[in-house]
Amino acid sequence: MSMRMKFFGLLLFIGLAGAAHAAPTILVFGDSLSAAYGIPRESGWVALLTQRLQTGKPAYQVVNASVSGETTAGGLTRLPALLAAHRPALTILALGANDGLRGLPPTLTAHNLEAMISLAEKQGSKVLLVGMQLPPNYGTAYASKFQALFANVARKKKVRLVPFLLSGIGTQLERFQADGLHPTAQAQPAVLDNVWRELEPMLKRAKPSSG
Repeated sequence: MSMRMKFFGLLLFIGLAGAAHAAPTILVFGDSLSAAYGIPRESGWVALLTQRLQTGKPAYQVVNASVSGETTAGGLTRLPALLAAHRPALTILALGANDGLRGLPPTLTAHNLEAMISLAEKQGSKVLLVGMQLPPNYGTAYASKFQALFANVARKKKVRLVPFLLSGIGTQLERFQADGLHPTAQAQPAVLDNVWRELEPMLKRAKPSSG
């Protein structure tokens, strides 16, 4: 075998070995609540998740594809390219809040969430759905339907659910920024804990998706 062939063979071996041991990816796909709106990005719950995962085995890499103002319709448009690029082992789907704030039909939000879950699962990714709730000034009837849609989607699609991203802090005004919608940096560890309770059991079962 020539030296040239040996060299390329070595490169191929290194590439395959690297792929085999690549850390599985967690894709966080949300809106401003996951994009660290109004606070330093390193203080957001997704950045804190990255820090927590660095001490675990296997070590996961986190891709935060959250965009402030994102709706489920916008997410459904963006998701296919992200799934193809990152091949996540786990997808944390944390969209829907902006649908509710805009008063969109809960049936439309549910449809879009179900479609995104199907896209992720088709690619081989496990999905953790994150529930949202609305302030009471949106009306009891609409707020109830909106809150219920997440549990209904999780049940229908058989995915794990975080009942409410802001559980435990939703009524504590001092833990929110001036807009009353986005948690402060000091509240982010509590947000992470809400996600972690449902995410941790999934980590042992997740494996890197094959290309």
